Amino acid sequence: MLSAGRGQRRRTGTMTQKVIFDTDPGQDDAVAILTALASPEELDILGIVTVAGNIPLSLTTKNALKLLELAGRPEIPVHAGCERPMLRPLVTAEHVHGQTGLDGPDLPEPTLTAREGHGVDFLIETIRAHPAGTIRLMALGPLTNLGVAFTKAPDIAARLKDIVLMGGGCFECGNITPAAEFNIYVDPEAAAIVFASGAAITVLPLDVTHFMRSTRARIAGFGDLGNSSGAAVAAMLNFSERFDVEKYGWEGAPLHDPCVTAFVLRPDIFTARPVNVEVETGSLLTRGMTVCDYWGVTGRPQNAHWVRSGDSDAYFALLTERIARLL
Repeated sequence: MLSAGRGQRRRTGTMTQKVIFDTDPGQDDAVAILTALASPEELDILGIVTVAGNIPLSLTTKNALKLLELAGRPEIPVHAGCERPMLRPLVTAEHVHGQTGLDGPDLPEPTLTAREGHGVDFLIETIRAHPAGTIRLMALGPLTNLGVAFTKAPDIAARLKDIVLMGGGCFECGNITPAAEFNIYVDPEAAAIVFASGAAITVLPLDVTHFMRSTRARIAGFGDLGNSSGAAVAAMLNFSERFDVEKYGWEGAPLHDPCVTAFVLRPDIFTARPVNVEVETGSLLTRGMTVCDYWGVTGRPQNAHWVRSGDSDAYFALLTERIARLL
């Protein structure tokens, strides 16, 4: 079990942040979630909502349950969300993540099951049930659930503390097309709704995640922890990094989604600035492009904080230290 559980959190009196994950696990999602599960003194995870993205919804939901069992955190509810984008056919990424989405380790089938109720309804009900300004949404996949939730219940955007999301690119452009990053490309209409919602948003784009690279030494560091979670993370990254190493020719693959958890835990690792972000939904050539007015040339109102850089050594040190706390 965790070395610092819920009881210790209460004894120390540390203030926790209430968070909800919206995710499509994915090996990098898995590292983001495991890091959060290892941080109960700082993060009170109210639930995990799954979405179709890297793989179909049935598998993203199963993977979330597997991660809770791996980490010894069965009490956290998992709700299945949207099985396809708002207006488009689903695009998936088995070519990166494998057929299960968590190819690499041999994780057992989960004994946990998803809770009753649609993930969108869970988001709406949970956000409304808590005082305004207390919940942070940590979005690791396509923004379909949030787009549907904000359409169904526009009031919840103002009730959030903020949304911290991995998606988009400006200086690094795209990774699924020349113009678009995968999460935004899969459901650009939902992303456009989110950026227009009025919610406070922090974006961890390819501009920073491309420089958080899981080198061989960093992967070995997870494997050397001596626990099941560390071994699983090493096996996941050994599998998933092969695609990006071949694609980019770098010494390691970008580890995208854990940037969200790291930002929530240690914002000092990163640098950001307020910008305007609009999402292209009409063009066949640039569908899903995040048009980031980084230099303020358009006069459009700022609607997000855009993270452009971070300390990769501090990032991997944080992830490794937290994964070491798990089973």
